[in-house]
Amino acid sequence: MFDPCIAFDAAPWRLSGVVYGTLLNDPAALAALGNAVDQPPYKAPPRAPVLYLKPRNTLAASGDATPVPADVDSFELGAALGLVIGRSACRVSEAQALSYLAGCTLVADLSVPHDSFYRPGVRFKARDASCLVGPAVVRLAVPDQVLLQVRVDGQPMHSTSTAGMHRPAARLLAEVSDFMTLQPGDVLMLGVKAGAPRLRAGQRYSIEAEGLGRLQGRLVAE
Repeated sequence: MFDPCIAFDAAPWRLSGVVYGTLLNDPAALAALGNAVDQPPYKAPPRAPVLYLKPRNTLAASGDATPVPADVDSFELGAALGLVIGRSACRVSEAQALSYLAGCTLVADLSVPHDSFYRPGVRFKARDASCLVGPAVVRLAVPDQVLLQVRVDGQPMHSTSTAGMHRPAARLLAEVSDFMTLQPGDVLMLGVKAGAPRLRAGQRYSIEAEGLGRLQGRLVAE
């Protein structure tokens, strides 16, 4: 299903198949929790990046279909910028972090809508073909100023920017690499902004960004 040979123009030449998502990096998404952020199970706002994994069964390429099970009413479509690691990153400084990237790519992060961000449930995040990556990996001078345009069935549905994240690309990469090593070909999503649209079986979508191309997908009844 997933073709790891997305066009690289530099080492590591292909994706590793490991994709990490970042939760609550958007200040508006964190603010939406309101007073709940101070209550169990959270008990306090996060002090470090909150990550989740999109395992291999979730990975798909542009144009692929995502099956919607009968017990799932809709999927939330998170448009994200993926930071593609170009060389092993372990305890890198913020000043040097972006030099560890092979480039950036588009990611469609589909998940079953849910209210809790505590220990993200695998059954919400790890549905088959729920993480589309591509169509290419491109070097960007400034990953924190990318405008992402989302269309559903050909109509503009959502517009978001990588600007204003709690942890910009370099800081996020530095803080994540402080407690885990990121390997060449890994993808670290910068995060999804609040207001992601919800889609049902039968709908098509695309995510576009200048210089990064267009990532397309569709939802089909399982």
